[in-house]
Amino acid sequence: MAYWEFKGRELVNCTCDYGCNCQFGGLPDKGHCHAVFGMIIDEGRHGETDLSGLKIGAIFKWPGPIHDGHGECVAFVDERASDAQRASLLTIMTGGDTDPMATFFAVFASTVETMHDPLFVPIEFEVDIEGRKGRLRIPGHVDMEGEPIKSPVDGSEVRARIHLPDGFEYEYAEVGSATSTGTDPVPIELASSYAQFAHLHLDSHGVVRA
Repeated sequence: MAYWEFKGRELVNCTCDYGCNCQFGGLPDKGHCHAVFGMIIDEGRHGETDLSGLKIGAIFKWPGPIHDGHGECVAFVDERASDAQRASLLTIMTGGDTDPMATFFAVFASTVETMHDPLFVPIEFEVDIEGRKGRLRIPGHVDMEGEPIKSPVDGSEVRARIHLPDGFEYEYAEVGSATSTGTDPVPIELASSYAQFAHLHLDSHGVVRA
């Protein structure tokens, strides 16, 4: 197994209301789970392959709770990645070179029944974790916009965080709101639903904790 490790920042939007029951061991509040994921790797490597500065994304659709499986997914990989970098990123994103179920990549990959061919495309992604703002744009495929939750009383920004000391994706996440539209090959429509903004530090063994 080739060891990998990276630090990065993510924005995820799913169908759940703000909070997302799944983060607390519950079931998705709409009965199914549709999600869009975007990430930039600020620094990282897989074996001898440098992954720093590359961007990745994905669309997921599960007809029920994630653990029930039968999911559908398409992975997006930065078109700037070399052949070696593409292979490394797809290995990590599909749970390869990783301890069993140690990362969300590995967990989600185990529940996917329909995996579309990966797309090597231009990815526009920017995210401010503490500010709860971000955008993922992959022309012809997906557009996601994240922002802070706004109070229905006076419109002020609402800040909330989730702390998962034993999680397989992040340790802390800022909670916000996002809207996403996806087309080919996995259509998706999400409007003002749960979004998480998180710093990620992962390796072959799971979340790297301070």
